[in-house]
Amino acid sequence: MTVSDRWLLPDGVEDILPPLAGQIESLRREVMDTCQRWGYQLVIPPLIEYLESLFTGTGHDLALQTFKLTDQLTGRMMGVRADMTPQAARIDAHTLHQEGITRLCYAGHVLHARPQHMLTGRTPIQAGCELFGSSSEEADLEVIRLMLDTLKVAGIDSIHLDLAHVSIYQSLIEAADVDEQTRAAIFDAMARKSIPELDELLGEAPAGSPGAHLRTLARVSGGAEALKTARRALEGAPVNVLSALDQLERIAGRLQDGHPELKLGFDFCELRGYNYHTGLVFAAYVPGHGDAVGKGGRYDAIGQDFGRARPATGFSLDVRALVYLGSRVGKPRSVIWAPPEPDASLETAIAELRRTETVVRALPEDVSVNPAERGCDRVLVKREGRWIVEQLD
Repeated sequence: MTVSDRWLLPDGVEDILPPLAGQIESLRREVMDTCQRWGYQLVIPPLIEYLESLFTGTGHDLALQTFKLTDQLTGRMMGVRADMTPQAARIDAHTLHQEGITRLCYAGHVLHARPQHMLTGRTPIQAGCELFGSSSEEADLEVIRLMLDTLKVAGIDSIHLDLAHVSIYQSLIEAADVDEQTRAAIFDAMARKSIPELDELLGEAPAGSPGAHLRTLARVSGGAEALKTARRALEGAPVNVLSALDQLERIAGRLQDGHPELKLGFDFCELRGYNYHTGLVFAAYVPGHGDAVGKGGRYDAIGQDFGRARPATGFSLDVRALVYLGSRVGKPRSVIWAPPEPDASLETAIAELRRTETVVRALPEDVSVNPAERGCDRVLVKREGRWIVEQLD
């Protein structure tokens, strides 16, 4: 290893420097302020936990994304969080243990073994909200509307929202009565939208059977017409499937009433988070970016391993990606330059100004520096025995 190699950061890990660091922090604060105005209380989960807590209720979804290490104090395996949703569920079920509705929000770094897409690297800054204690559609609508609100705060104006329901696939695959190996192959093909593979796996399924419904469903996606097509194609499907379609239709209608500009879509192959989501799932996209900028859904069973199964729904988003993709314009920073003179009245003036303003105090090495070069637009000068702020020429 050369001397210069010692300072290299791992692939997908990087420093966040000015002015980007300021933009990310400003948006993080605004997103959290927005969530708290909706009644969500801020929590700060630990960066590291025992694996049992981090993986509770999530199946294998997070196992491959989680860095693992041994706790030197106990010998137990620990993990650096790859997602804060399980932590919020643990806090609700085991720490707060409140009755009724609990609303929590959070923001912080998570660590991924592999980057999910090019804008995040391996250390995205995740923000999100979780609502516990309600199985109602009103709760699902609330978290979707709040997600849309936070995206607007980030300057995301053109949003395409995909809706799906894991009960549709879940009910059909269970009714198909196939072995575990075939089930895994069907799941993989559905998730990749590989129609030829599905046709090969389900080609022998008779018309009207769950297998035939799955084969047909994989070909259905799009706007409002896709929901109508799916309803026709799934005629005679299990009652849970038809109930899920009814819920999608109601949710879509109410969202469109409140957000007529919103572009809605339906993707019945959307199986993201299938191992722990239990109902409605959603994802927000923006033009020109293939990955979701915000996503979430219902996960009613995740708290069961903590001894308290509670209905839950929520969403998360990557603050850094939103800074890159949004059109949010930050306010120009106004900075005052103060001279290095040892003057008690100057110290008093600076202390007073710093209650509401940004003041940079010059050091002896700054005697020949132009304040504008340090990002200052005003200067503190002494006039007739008083320190006053003047605009730079």
